[in-house]
Amino acid sequence: MHLRLSLPVGFGSFRHLLNRPSPSCKCRTTCNIHYSLFQDEVKSLRAVVNPDISKIRNIGIMAHIDAGKTTTTERMLYFSGYTRALGDVDDGDTVTDYMAQERERGITIQSAAVTFDWKEHRINLIDTPGVEAQTVTVWRQAEKHKIPCVCFLNKMDKPAASLSYSINSIRTKLKANPVLLQIPIGSGKGFTGLVDLITEQKMTWQGNSLGCDGRSFEINPLQSTDDPDVLHAAREARAALIEQVADLDDEFAEILLENYGENFDAVPAVRLQEAVRRVTLALKGVPVLCGSSLKNKGVQPLLDAITAYLPAPNERNHDLVRWYKDDLCALAFKVVQDKQRGSLVFVRIYSGTMKAHSAIYNLNRNGTERMSRLLLPFADQQIEIPSLSAGNIGLTVGLKQTVTGDTIVSSKASAEAAVRRAQGEAGSGISSQNVALAGVEVPEPVFFCSIEPPSMAKEADLEHALNCLQKEDPSLKVRVDPDSGQTILCGMGELHIEIIHDRIKREYKIETHLGPLQVAYRETIIQSAAAADTLDRTLGDQRHVVSVELTVHALAENSCDTTFEASVEAQLSTDLKAAVENGVQSAYYQGPVLGFPVQGVQTVIQHVSLDPGTSAAMVSACVTRCVHKALKQAGGQVLEPMMALEVTVGEEYLSLVLADLSQRRGTICDIQSRQENKVLLATVPLAEMMGYSTALRTLTSGNATCSLELSSYEPMNIQEQNTLFKKMAGLI
Repeated sequence: MHLRLSLPVGFGSFRHLLNRPSPSCKCRTTCNIHYSLFQDEVKSLRAVVNPDISKIRNIGIMAHIDAGKTTTTERMLYFSGYTRALGDVDDGDTVTDYMAQERERGITIQSAAVTFDWKEHRINLIDTPGVEAQTVTVWRQAEKHKIPCVCFLNKMDKPAASLSYSINSIRTKLKANPVLLQIPIGSGKGFTGLVDLITEQKMTWQGNSLGCDGRSFEINPLQSTDDPDVLHAAREARAALIEQVADLDDEFAEILLENYGENFDAVPAVRLQEAVRRVTLALKGVPVLCGSSLKNKGVQPLLDAITAYLPAPNERNHDLVRWYKDDLCALAFKVVQDKQRGSLVFVRIYSGTMKAHSAIYNLNRNGTERMSRLLLPFADQQIEIPSLSAGNIGLTVGLKQTVTGDTIVSSKASAEAAVRRAQGEAGSGISSQNVALAGVEVPEPVFFCSIEPPSMAKEADLEHALNCLQKEDPSLKVRVDPDSGQTILCGMGELHIEIIHDRIKREYKIETHLGPLQVAYRETIIQSAAAADTLDRTLGDQRHVVSVELTVHALAENSCDTTFEASVEAQLSTDLKAAVENGVQSAYYQGPVLGFPVQGVQTVIQHVSLDPGTSAAMVSACVTRCVHKALKQAGGQVLEPMMALEVTVGEEYLSLVLADLSQRRGTICDIQSRQENKVLLATVPLAEMMGYSTALRTLTSGNATCSLELSSYEPMNIQEQNTLFKKMAGLI
């Protein structure tokens, strides 16, 4: 009797892919396992699948575009034994960039999860897309959620690499406190290794070419016979490290004063490492390491730092975990559509145990679903498992209604019990939404275009494809134009919509046609206005009569909010208030000037009266019509999205870039120096930035990079607004 088991190479003690039984098989990746010998390995598998929670590290890599995130991930997988060959972004054979579009463009488009082991620790890693402006945003999110971080200064082999400049950037741009744990040996092409300031050891890698796989490196204690410059720099840096950590950690300061005084050379490495860990977990400092992932240098110490300084899941205090106790509580943080298996939902388990073939309760959707299978993710490959415990990241099959950001619990009764526990601590104001995990904040799209199927026969297929893609990507929005009936695709940028179009063509085999890309403008009002309206309709035997009086007011300049409230005189009941609010929000979708969404407006309901039997839908319709009337009377103003632009360019091309931006209605905010380059900060209307990255490369012969981020919505001047009117009317 034989059993078969599929596991990734290098995963725990199972280093072969176990597949089809064959007595004569000599292949390294397929072999037979006799049942009697299989029992002990099944017991080991349980520990591999559900390790001790203190040995788990859940990490994500955030960095600028082309900083080496995917390359670093590939080296981690290689050195951990998960892969047998080094993947390369340029060669298109990386594990985490498995989409065709990612391999063609050499960029990461969507996050990929991969699980591997390192020195008895389980590391769940998310390789994420990133651009410079968004890196700072993600860092701020990490600060908001109190997530400890480690910095890795990559590409130390580059001629312009500067340790001091990078440390200063961490202080000034990220507003963080860098705790330097390593210094490089050599610079540029002469970068051969690093000195660990905690252990006072030097690590050197042989060879400086891509052919050197980095597995072999020497670790030696610093000796008096070493390079005097390296020795002096290491001693000064370690003394500075000890002083810095003593200032940040009282426990270490006491140990230092009582036992070692100013004799820093006698401070044991283990005491210093423990103190650095406490500083990191307390968010008082960020450990900084260095290396060159492409040249396979410094990645193993980075993995050691991840396990040594970053927290295990049980070291992160979370109120929800306490309220749910041992019951299941998990967050759905990503959805992937699979042609054979349907929706695959990535989940992070915060408490309890998730089991295959079990029912779960979706707190956000207020419904129960049944999960058919539970998997461990390895980029685009997975292994099936029976259960998964707290702290782990898993992949579920069979959840059709769950989307990104939903909270999953074991049952409705479990959620109600958590609410009761929370109410016992925080008061009676706690509801089911207060015991839900923080979801995903999705920005509003700034570009849109029409999308059409090749024929009416393919219309249903296109609708299915768009529904699937929206589940995967919350930033993708699809709507139907009420006037033309066209399907409108709304996205975050030109590349975003281009990728979606390409995926529809490749994955769903639909040759769609995209209309011209257009900017998602907004509208607001210039002054306050009042309006009244009455709706009187008879449907069947029932007469519906509603009368509404309201006023609209402009909110503060540049406000992105739209609000609704009822005056004291209105005295709306709960059901009536919901119908009125629905009508107001529906009116905000279409502005009075060009039909773009409205922002910066407050609607105050003065009076609502209705005959008995009038439906809520009729109330909403009357309110919508009345708000539209008031908005037209208040006078409309078009708002255009303004982008925060950052351009890094050589000084010889600076004047060309400045002249080009002036023609694009750009406003220069600052010009900074970054070593040999200039960094140009500006705000530019999004409408003027179509194809800018290509134009910039042409203008500077490929010697400039740029990043864009939505800054605000600003009123258009009269001339530009008139030009937009003519363009929308097809006159130009």
